[in-house]
Amino acid sequence: MNWYIKALKNYANFSGRAQRREYWWFVLFNFLVSMGVSIIAMMFGDEYLMSLLYSLFVFLPGMGLTVRRNHDAGYSGWWTLCPIFNLILLFFKSDPEDNRFGPCVVDPQA
Repeated sequence: MNWYIKALKNYANFSGRAQRREYWWFVLFNFLVSMGVSIIAMMFGDEYLMSLLYSLFVFLPGMGLTVRRNHDAGYSGWWTLCPIFNLILLFFKSDPEDNRFGPCVVDPQA
C-alpha cells in the first residue's frame, strides 16, 4: 500500500527513477481499487461516472510513475507513448548504475 500512496504523492513528478517493485505494486493496488470502485458504482446504478472520476484521479500519477520507471531502465520517458515497447520495458531490471536520469534507486526491502 505504501507504493500506491508514494505514487499518488508524486503525482506530477516526471523526473528521477522508480524501481520495478514500485511500479508493479502501484499497478496491483490501482487494479484492486478500480475493481472496488466499479463494484460500488454498479451497486448504486452509476456504471461510468465513479469509474471515470477514479481514472482521471490516477491518470497523472500513473503516467508520472511510468515515466520514472522508464528512466530507471535507462530509457527516455517518451517511450511511454509506444505501448508495446513500454509493456516489454516494464519487465526489464533497473539500470544498476547511476544514469542520466538520476542516481540508482536502492530498494530497502530487497
